[in-house]
Amino acid sequence: FQYNKTDFNKDGFRDMPTGNLFSTVNRWSYDDGLGLTFQFGAKYMKDEKTGGENEFERKDKFSLSHYGVGINTERVEGFGKIGYVFPKTKYQSIGLQLSAFNHEQDAFFGMNEYKGTQDNFYANLIYQSIIGNTNHKFRTGLSLNADRYNEAYMANRYQRNETVAGGYFEYTWSPVEKFNLVAGMRGDHNSLFGWFGTPRLNIRYEPITGTTIRATAGRGQRTANLLAENMGNLISSRVLSIEGAVHNKGFGLNPEVAWNKGISVDQKLKLFKRTALISVDYFRNDFTDQVIVDLEDPRRVRFYNLDGKSYSNSLQAEISLIPIKALEMKMAYRWFDVKATYDDKLLQRPFTARHRAFVNLGYEYSGWKFDYTVNYTGEKRIPSTIANPEMHRMAELSPDYFTMNAQVSKMVHKKTGLELYLGAENLTGYMQNHSILAADEPFGPHFDASMIWGPLTERMFYGGFRMRLK
Repeated sequence: FQYNKTDFNKDGFRDMPTGNLFSTVNRWSYDDGLGLTFQFGAKYMKDEKTGGENEFERKDKFSLSHYGVGINTERVEGFGKIGYVFPKTKYQSIGLQLSAFNHEQDAFFGMNEYKGTQDNFYANLIYQSIIGNTNHKFRTGLSLNADRYNEAYMANRYQRNETVAGGYFEYTWSPVEKFNLVAGMRGDHNSLFGWFGTPRLNIRYEPITGTTIRATAGRGQRTANLLAENMGNLISSRVLSIEGAVHNKGFGLNPEVAWNKGISVDQKLKLFKRTALISVDYFRNDFTDQVIVDLEDPRRVRFYNLDGKSYSNSLQAEISLIPIKALEMKMAYRWFDVKATYDDKLLQRPFTARHRAFVNLGYEYSGWKFDYTVNYTGEKRIPSTIANPEMHRMAELSPDYFTMNAQVSKMVHKKTGLELYLGAENLTGYMQNHSILAADEPFGPHFDASMIWGPLTERMFYGGFRMRLK
């Protein structure tokens, strides 16, 4: 539950939405001890959030008295799986996974209304065994994923029935303990876009004790859900525009297709007479098809098919060590280069920091736990606002900044797992002050609450307890 309204930057809008969230899950399982197991369960979630101006109340919905945002979400889900391991050949098994859910969302953004429903059914049949001996394993099966979408935003309706059915085969080669190769291939038929293949390859190699090298490559394909995935951009006066539609399927845009590859190296070594771990990984994604979300015109949010390059490079280095007894230290740095073509211009993806780093210290003593983290976030590109009047513009780049978090906890009762904790977030109190354009004219043409690049709340303190119930 969150009913306390905060407005640290004094712009007249709540920094965080108020409302309540309820969720529950229950699972049942059975194991006959002879190889047959099954599990099934159900989930339910209801989330009600209200944002907008501090004075806004739900009774002001669709009125010009105060600008408000409301998002109500309800989800019902059922799931189950059954598996059988052959008693005389433990390497041989068969299993079936099933799930279904109904997801409903009812939202409003000022005078604009959104309603969306998704019904989903998923089934996955898996069979695994060996070829000759356990050095050669395989996994094969059939899968089905069926979605029914029904969305409405303002005067426009978007409906889509999409079924993806296919099969897959995965081969694992483990000639020695220090080498493992997994090669797989999927073949699927999409009811909207036809046949497509999805290959993948994973290799793990340990050339010497303490050194592990992993490599991966593959292809991915998905259909973008424009409204549900970009709801934050609707909290503005921007006009939604879907451009260059090439068919009447879904939103009229192509499915997204990307090729990914990467390599990582883990190295164990001795530092301060204790084991430390250094990890370095690099990943590259290249999109051949992508739905571009273009915010470069401050009056519109445009969706269109990629026409040019789009890629991401990610390089991360991390070290974990124990400099003194009971004190664990982690340090990491990530370089993230993400670019896409926006109207013939190759630009950095907005609101994505090229440089990030963190340092974490954790200490345990006699039931006490202390945790302290420093995060660094580098500059981010901000979509162009040059077409706005000068008073409603933002800089081209956000400043870099640091945030700090800390938590102290004490185990009070081990048998029940009762633990008390006290913590603080954003100890530096760093905030993005000018977070909403034209906040004084929320129903005007330049209002935009989607240009968020930094924290919206000052330092916050919290406390509570955790325990296990059996």
